Amino acid sequence: MFVQIIQGHVRDAGQLKAALDEWVRDISPGAKGWIGSTGGVTDQGEFIGLAKFTDLVSAHRNSERPDQDAWWKRTSQLFDGEVTFHDADNAVTDNPGDGDPHKAGFVQIMQGKGTDHDRAMELLLQDAPEWAAFRPDILGTTACAYGDGEFTVAVYFTNEAEARAGERKQPPPELAQQMAELQKIMIGPPAYYDLHQPWIETP
Repeated sequence: MFVQIIQGHVRDAGQLKAALDEWVRDISPGAKGWIGSTGGVTDQGEFIGLAKFTDLVSAHRNSERPDQDAWWKRTSQLFDGEVTFHDADNAVTDNPGDGDPHKAGFVQIMQGKGTDHDRAMELLLQDAPEWAAFRPDILGTTACAYGDGEFTVAVYFTNEAEARAGERKQPPPELAQQMAELQKIMIGPPAYYDLHQPWIETP
């Protein structure tokens, strides 16, 4: 799966949401290979979004469409400054339980840098049944790696109250060991983006 991560500071979250709704309504029907998007604006006005495609070729073909280009030229004016893009053609998703990530009431996106991408991906997908039992508030995850060890992970929760309660729980030894190994792989503390009102779209 290919994921493009888009980030930037916006002046008016409502205007950006309207523009994204326009994209879903008018542009997405011609976006071959588009399988969904997740995004939102933090309390600090930072937008972060993940646009998911089946593959890199489909994403590039969409970018080259004239209506896509015209839409982006209008939408880019809603940002205060530079908009950054990261392309990840090795993204993975995981649904540890029976929940539906598209129904998440709260999404937290973590970004950082690590030393071992392959091992990090293994750890993120390891022991899914155990994680589902320990954290039933987690409906799914999308993990992406790109650049020189950089990564973005989106975690989909039932709601924020249950997510915060889950954070305070003490994990069982095997999961605690897994989390400790992930911490060792990371370079410095990660950044967190809390999307209290996530915008989750599918075709």
